[in-house]
Amino acid sequence: MPTYTPPLRDMQFVMHEVFKVTDEFKALPRHAEVDADTIDAVLEEAGKFAAEVTFPLNIGGDEEGCVLDRATHEVKTPTGFKDAYAKFVEGGWAALSCDPQYGGQGLPFVVSQCLYEMLNSANQAWTMYPGLSHGAYEALVAHGTDEQKATYLPKLTSGEWTGTMCLTEPHCGTDLGMLRTKAEPQPDGSYRLTGNKIFISAGEHDMAENIIHLVLARLPDAPKGSKGISLFVVPKFNVNADGSLG
Repeated sequence: MPTYTPPLRDMQFVMHEVFKVTDEFKALPRHAEVDADTIDAVLEEAGKFAAEVTFPLNIGGDEEGCVLDRATHEVKTPTGFKDAYAKFVEGGWAALSCDPQYGGQGLPFVVSQCLYEMLNSANQAWTMYPGLSHGAYEALVAHGTDEQKATYLPKLTSGEWTGTMCLTEPHCGTDLGMLRTKAEPQPDGSYRLTGNKIFISAGEHDMAENIIHLVLARLPDAPKGSKGISLFVVPKFNVNADGSLG
């Protein structure tokens, strides 16, 4: 019977005895009060979640896989995945290193990386779902408008919504400069996107009420090649002004 034992002592050794992270945190105002006991307590609970919640789903997830309903285009994840994700959200794990401004816990990113090291080791397939959300979160933090941040970041932080990145297309491979997806400006300030994307990890599932796709596309007057690519926020369900789903 396979088992997963979180490498807590290894992580504690690297963080506290090699890198002495709490000394480094003292020079960072937002993390100055994070101490070793706090880090160790978080890592211990993270290890329990990885070992007791996600790892037992690893083999069954591979054997069962996701199931597409061709009539509704909905995707059902393997047995137990949805429940595990609900526990992930309930435990606040999605918000671990996110900005408190958006409902996050504000812990150092290195602590979140330890969480994901354990999750990926315990069940990489399941971890793809919350893992893809962090890319969407970070991109919006860095480049989103104030309106986009207010609309999407609190829900991505809480884990109520998940994220993806829609990069490549059937004819592209890794040469994204060849992409053909078009973005046409609309009178209301939005854009209409048309094209094909492949390899969209966590692109459709039953674990969250909305999925936020970040889609690479090209404006009508954009130059050729990778310099002409823009990035668009495309939710599975449009979001109304009051935050409800359209």
